[in-house]
Amino acid sequence: MQAVDASKNLASDPRNREVVFPAGRDPQQGNLETPVNSSPSIKWFINNLPAYRPDLTPFRRGLEVGMAHGYLIFGPFAKLGPLRNAENANLAGLLSSIGLVVILTACLSLYANSNPPQPLASVTVPKPPNAFTSKEGWNNFASAFLIGGIGGAITAYFLTSNLAVFQGLIG
Repeated sequence: MQAVDASKNLASDPRNREVVFPAGRDPQQGNLETPVNSSPSIKWFINNLPAYRPDLTPFRRGLEVGMAHGYLIFGPFAKLGPLRNAENANLAGLLSSIGLVVILTACLSLYANSNPPQPLASVTVPKPPNAFTSKEGWNNFASAFLIGGIGGAITAYFLTSNLAVFQGLIG
């Protein structure tokens, strides 16, 4: 087994010089362009997420992010939680996911009131949105996250609880 020299820099490897470059070819910027973060498909995907999509209000961003989180958080609580074999496992999953969404909203509110730094431009997101530049924007995001998170959890609960009805409609 060959020992790895700790002083060998990643950028000094000739293979890495073929695909990894400083952002904008400026080594002073402190960011690297890699095949992953600078590929057009990854840039398209990241820039179409609600946090970076242009022309969205902070409320709309929070609503979309909250809906996704509430919907996805429900499953692990309902199907993998300690009450997964109980008769009311779905209700326990709903209440647990709503509780976690409330905790996450409190964390967002605390962060909003801590004077967060301005968003930085990167290789993947060259023009970050102005939605997260003020306390008001972060608080709008947090309140919409709460509404969307609870709505997403209720939707997941409704779909899971009525799964037999939906399967009967299809088959």
